[in-house]
Amino acid sequence: MIIARSPLRVSFFGGGTDYPEHFLKDGGAVLATAIDKYLYVTASPFLSRLFDYSIRLSYRNVELVRRHHEIEHRVFRECLKLCDLEKDIELQTMADLPAFTGLGSSSSFTVALLHALHSFKGEFLTPHEVACEAIHVERHLLHENVGCQDQVIAAFGGFNLVEFRSERDFEVQRIPVTPDCLGRLERHLLLVFTGIKRKASDVAAGQLAKRSRNAGTLREMREMVYRGFDILTSGRRLHNFGELLHHAWLAKHSLDGGISNPEIDELYERGRKAGAIGGKLLGAGGGGFMLFFVPPAARPKLQKAFRNWQTLDVRLNAPGSQIIFS
Repeated sequence: MIIARSPLRVSFFGGGTDYPEHFLKDGGAVLATAIDKYLYVTASPFLSRLFDYSIRLSYRNVELVRRHHEIEHRVFRECLKLCDLEKDIELQTMADLPAFTGLGSSSSFTVALLHALHSFKGEFLTPHEVACEAIHVERHLLHENVGCQDQVIAAFGGFNLVEFRSERDFEVQRIPVTPDCLGRLERHLLLVFTGIKRKASDVAAGQLAKRSRNAGTLREMREMVYRGFDILTSGRRLHNFGELLHHAWLAKHSLDGGISNPEIDELYERGRKAGAIGGKLLGAGGGGFMLFFVPPAARPKLQKAFRNWQTLDVRLNAPGSQIIFS
């Protein structure tokens, strides 16, 4: 048995500029981190000659199929075809958190699955190769409206500034934060689940249709990446990081009406009134987790304000996709 594990992610700045529709014209950059919540894929040999099917898949459903084209789960189907695995394999997936919640779980799954399949075949891929292959699967085989940061963070892990020039040409720069600074940043963060699940590709479609109109705002959002990097690495007060998150949320909010709704806006204002300096909705928008940046002294008040919602603490700078058992 092979077990692959890929992290979920929190994106602080630059989301939306990681789409080729934008960065091929104006350049793209994100400041994001892998977190200590993971998605797992197991791959095991399967003796198909003893059964009347050749591949067994287990996720929310169970599929028992003879050939690729019979597989209903699109990601399993395309990744198995890409890796030229036609039979004698059993695959299962598990996750620490639900899908469609703004933490990059779809891409984390694709990365973990590809990592597991190549390892099953005895093949080694670098993080860059895994990320590029996952981008290819999602954008060109599945034709999803997805950016490129989620696959990169899932493959590389860490706390990074990533600059995009093309789908295969990107630079991953580790953010040189001290353990003390990283710990203080973690103590300022709280995730609140809005209770709304949505497919990022559907939300992103409206934003991509307005890319030309929003080009100036997207360039401004890209510049916030470097401002955030400077705050973390220059010894400036973390309070500034929270204020920048607030400005980033206002900019993202303006891109398209589908990013937020009255319920999400009310949650954000509830957090601000309870002491949060800033925050943002994670992922493409429309639902999922909301991230708040709150001084530790005000944290109890914020938690009380969201006592009827699911909240989550996370650790940053988690490792990238790994084979944790073979």
